[in-house]
Amino acid sequence: MLITQSLASFGRYCIFICRVFAMPDKWKVTGRRFLAEISKLGLDSIPLVIIISLFIGAVIAIQMQLNIISPVVPAYTVGLATRDIVLLEFSNSILCLILAGKVGSNIASEIGTMRVTEQIDALEIMGVNSCNFLVWPKVTAFIFFMPFLVIISITMAFIGGYCVALFTDVISVSRYVYGLQTMFIEWYVWYGLIKSIVFAFIIATVSSYFGYYVKGGALQVGRASTNAVVSSSILILLFDVLLTKLMLQ
Repeated sequence: MLITQSLASFGRYCIFICRVFAMPDKWKVTGRRFLAEISKLGLDSIPLVIIISLFIGAVIAIQMQLNIISPVVPAYTVGLATRDIVLLEFSNSILCLILAGKVGSNIASEIGTMRVTEQIDALEIMGVNSCNFLVWPKVTAFIFFMPFLVIISITMAFIGGYCVALFTDVISVSRYVYGLQTMFIEWYVWYGLIKSIVFAFIIATVSSYFGYYVKGGALQVGRASTNAVVSSSILILLFDVLLTKLMLQ
């Protein structure tokens, strides 16, 4: 029974995606909605990304120093470990898990509210592809802006670790900066950006799917929002494992 329901949901999701990425009827209207979604989903997420990344970078630097106390391990290892943790996992996977809660719930509740108030039905009656009209700008805007959020997250996490070195005696600034520069692998940056784009697609499409197929009232909208966040988080963790296996061999 569960397998049958899962397959049915996956099939409906695939049909939903095909409708989303159909050719827009009016590019001018779609372009305006795209810019509006960049502001709502992308720009409005910057303060949250800055605050979280700043503190996480500081915490990583402190914990690395406290746990790597050995005369054999060079002092600059703190900066090196902080850099690799941020580039490989935090700035893409953990950040997207956080954004799944903010952006995903926002998308699911907005589209779900339009469904229960019959606004989507009105669009269908007028002959508008409601999936494309409502979801396409959200998906493309979030995918487009996600790399910028990742870059901001990386920068602020490094600054957080730098502040720890600057204002405490945990590690010297010179050794921390040297650790950030030592044995730098450029592919780690591209790896994080590619993962973040995949995760952005998952968050936007899964949340839109749950919101679009809401049935009932306000209680079901809230439930759909919760299901969207949970499902997006599980898929992000699953694809995190798969992409790590494929891209870091």
